[in-house]
Amino acid sequence: MTAARRMMDDPRTAPGATPPARRATVLHRAALLLAGTTGIGLAPAALCAYPDKPVRIVIPSPPGGGTDTSTRIVGPRLGEILGQPMVMENRAGASGNIGAELVARAAPDGYTLLAAIASHTSNPAMMKTNYDLARDFAPISMTVTLPNVLVGHPSLPARSVRELVALAKGRPGQLQFATGGIGANQHLAMELFLLTTGTRMVHVPYKGVGPALADVVGGHVPLMMSNILVALPQIRAGRVRAFGVTSAQRVSGAPEIPTIAESGVPGFDAVQWYGLLAPAGTPREIVGTLHAGIVKTLQDTAVRDRFLRDGAEPTPSASPEAFAALIRAELARWVKVVREAGLRGE
Repeated sequence: MTAARRMMDDPRTAPGATPPARRATVLHRAALLLAGTTGIGLAPAALCAYPDKPVRIVIPSPPGGGTDTSTRIVGPRLGEILGQPMVMENRAGASGNIGAELVARAAPDGYTLLAAIASHTSNPAMMKTNYDLARDFAPISMTVTLPNVLVGHPSLPARSVRELVALAKGRPGQLQFATGGIGANQHLAMELFLLTTGTRMVHVPYKGVGPALADVVGGHVPLMMSNILVALPQIRAGRVRAFGVTSAQRVSGAPEIPTIAESGVPGFDAVQWYGLLAPAGTPREIVGTLHAGIVKTLQDTAVRDRFLRDGAEPTPSASPEAFAALIRAELARWVKVVREAGLRGE
């Protein structure tokens, strides 16, 4: 049989038939379209089987801080949902910038993620960073939001926000306050508190909220602005005194703690949030799979109850694009706050 006859007999090469290469392209596009119409989480499973190995989550703070704690609550359940373990790796330092830079330079394949924190949006206003948060990352989703809480060692001769303000005004520039780092969310929240109340204190930065809180518990520093997720166990144990939370409303998990706003500083509001970022260039399908996994994780009753009990609110982003919009807005907000407060990077 001649080659020409074989081509005529083969329906794939008959006149009017779609050539093999073109047919493969058409089928690939059809698969993409089908995946897109049946749910964003299906596309990666159908096309690239992501993930097929463990995923590393870089936590840019020491063990014991809010970023670390929240990520270790989310990570195990997220791993179960995606079918691969989430491997946590602490890379602390420079207010979260060391871990962020590591992830910004990682391969955009979905296997190295950043446990992001609100401080990453305030850092550029306070210091030079070796990455661009808006350009070098692919936002996935927020995970939780939670207020900060102003706490002090029990030996401090003040039992309320009003008494603390009076004490600070009587000792201008003498009281010290600890934070998880220069430019961190808690640092700027505390500076906003000082600016609003007309008081002055000395900033003592640490490499993470955990070490800072440990020194307040030990009586080495009298005050700090902490996230409530980390501070609440110490508050309940009586190791530190809570003056007030930074949210506009009291926290459902700790309704006995007043807000700073209702305690003599009207309108005060400065909350913390956590989320996950991937390196820029990570395929959209992979970002979609991770987003869907986080949404499902935060719907888990055990995960939700754990966060709510500790004063945090599970808050998955509606979409990766919505999280990206929040990050851009926060970057602009903190630049304005730093400028108006006259703060300078250290």
